[in-house]
Amino acid sequence: MGFGSAGFTFFDPVARSLIEAGASDEQKEKVLGDLIANLQAEDWDTELDSLQRFLDDPAIVRAFANNGITWTD
Repeated sequence: MGFGSAGFTFFDPVARSLIEAGASDEQKEKVLGDLIANLQAEDWDTELDSLQRFLDDPAIVRAFANNGITWTD
């Protein structure tokens, strides 16, 4: 069984906080990239749900892509 609540509980609030704080693209990509890697190590299985919520932020999309998660329409 995967770690389904990781996006809602951890990733999404951190991503929103970084956006609201005005973090640079480099900061978002680094912090969220590390977070994504750690959540994947815990068997995160709803990555695409979180990615979909942040498709309008290129740095966040890159953080996912750097961890092998990409969005296809």
